[in-house]
Amino acid sequence: MLALMAPMLAAPRHAAAQDASPPPKDYTIQLDVIASGFDGETCWVHPRAGTIPGDPPIVVLTMQKLLLSGSDVFYALNEMRTDDLGKTWVGPVEHAETLGRHAEPGGIEAVICDFTPKWHAASRRLLGTGHVARYKGDRLAGDYARQTAYSWYDTEHRSWAPWRTVDMPDEPKFFSSGAGCTQRVDLPNGDILLPIYMKAKGAKIATSTVMRCRFEGETLNYIEHGDEMSVDVPRGLGEPSLAEFHGRYYLTLRNDVKGYVTSGGDGLHFDAPRPWTFDDGEELGSYNTQQHWVAHPDALFLVYTRRDPDHDHVFRHRAPLRIAQVDPERLCVIRATERILVPERGARLGNFAVTKASDRETWVTVAEWMQPVGCEKYGSDNSVYVARIRWND
Repeated sequence: MLALMAPMLAAPRHAAAQDASPPPKDYTIQLDVIASGFDGETCWVHPRAGTIPGDPPIVVLTMQKLLLSGSDVFYALNEMRTDDLGKTWVGPVEHAETLGRHAEPGGIEAVICDFTPKWHAASRRLLGTGHVARYKGDRLAGDYARQTAYSWYDTEHRSWAPWRTVDMPDEPKFFSSGAGCTQRVDLPNGDILLPIYMKAKGAKIATSTVMRCRFEGETLNYIEHGDEMSVDVPRGLGEPSLAEFHGRYYLTLRNDVKGYVTSGGDGLHFDAPRPWTFDDGEELGSYNTQQHWVAHPDALFLVYTRRDPDHDHVFRHRAPLRIAQVDPERLCVIRATERILVPERGARLGNFAVTKASDRETWVTVAEWMQPVGCEKYGSDNSVYVARIRWND
């Protein structure tokens, strides 16, 4: 385990908020590197953490190796774990038997990927969700079926249940559907609002929706889904992430050209998605990668990457990783609050996740994704970062 720590970064003095904007929420950022090292053939991707309540809480982080010579070719999920809020980490430990590849007919191999663990209070289990990728050799298996995949964690034995998939309605639009890289909301009654994206066989445009499901014993069951949202722009809307803030639900969505946002009153039904902008009306410039939420009781934040001429050498401008406060009434990013969470060193940082580690800290986890070839010349080495947002009350 490599334990490196960046200096504590003091929060800047924000510019005065516009009259219509909420007051800025103050915080500091501590940047930890919990693993690093680049072998030139594979790299760690998708580090995402879930928090098991306790005193102190346990944080379990999953990530998996990517084959650099392929496109989205993933291997078994691994686990890192801290029982002392990040002072020490154990791992990575591979879970090949339960979270690895499955052989299927026709020479196909299936693997769970784009996995995000989160504590499910009703079942008292750390429940992770993602989707299934299928390969023939070291290439994606064409226009293959995709499902929402899930597993849960045994805290005592430090093991994961064999991954399973959610049974969906027998309708063509669910041919390729999954919860890859999404951010869910658990309701007080235990039901789960899980964003997914989907498309019929042969379709080029993805549609996003929120699925209400129920975790019953060892099975995650589909109950219903809400509005189906898309745009007639390359690849449509995908990788949706959901947050609840002050009784309203907020959804951010990926698109090839620009990120989109919407909100609604029940987590299933939403206004028409619209492009993300700053509070001065200029487009945010986030495109073709993820955005995720940080929801504090006092303020709502967006974590994202965006266009910036200072970072034109980074693939699709997927670094640095930024955070800014959101105006939930106007559905825009407050420009004066934008800060850098994780600096840019040539590699992309667009695949990341958010977890509430405690009432005082929210963590954003991300790895330097070492594609395309040569990005390491700017200093990247496949570092796995934990950006610890420490709230100043």
